[in-house]
Amino acid sequence: MKNIITLFALSLLITTSVIGQSSKVYYSVGGEMIFSWADMSDQGQEANSLMRWAPVFNLQAFVNSDLNQHVGIFSGLAIRNVGYIYDDYRDPVSQIVNKKKFRTYNLAIPVGFKFGNLSKMFFYGGYEIEFPFHYKEKTFDDGDKIDKITGWFSNRTENFQHGLLAGIQFPEGINLKFKYYFSEFHNQDFTDSAGVASL
Repeated sequence: MKNIITLFALSLLITTSVIGQSSKVYYSVGGEMIFSWADMSDQGQEANSLMRWAPVFNLQAFVNSDLNQHVGIFSGLAIRNVGYIYDDYRDPVSQIVNKKKFRTYNLAIPVGFKFGNLSKMFFYGGYEIEFPFHYKEKTFDDGDKIDKITGWFSNRTENFQHGLLAGIQFPEGINLKFKYYFSEFHNQDFTDSAGVASL
């Protein structure tokens, strides 16, 4: 973890230095509609998640530096609604199967580069580190919500999440981005008061 944070800090420092020397610096803002899935295991067995759509409260602001007409860099801040849906969660104590929805709100800091025709259509890629600050878990039985857990800076999730991003920016502000997280969503050392561990 120390190496990851050091690498991220170095990337941010280099990006800031280059932005400071660039002739074209500007800001941009936007929102996201996130479609997500999870690669997961439950009690040692592979499990599948349902697609999750999160259209709200995904805001981002960037500082951009175009080094020329075809190459640029960016960094910024975002607030992101990250999570997944597990349709066949089996409670390890009761053995009852329910649907679970997990999500966190994360503060994200991206660092990346872009290339192509920066005034029309271009590709971009980078690295992003995220810090979860609010956790929510819902349990459903046959469509009815039967339990909800929420908390600020919860021990149920990892302290930070990180991953690579890549995408394409189309004209008129339309954007398609893919992101892969390297980190676990849940804190694998967490157990609740009944001794039940995270997924």
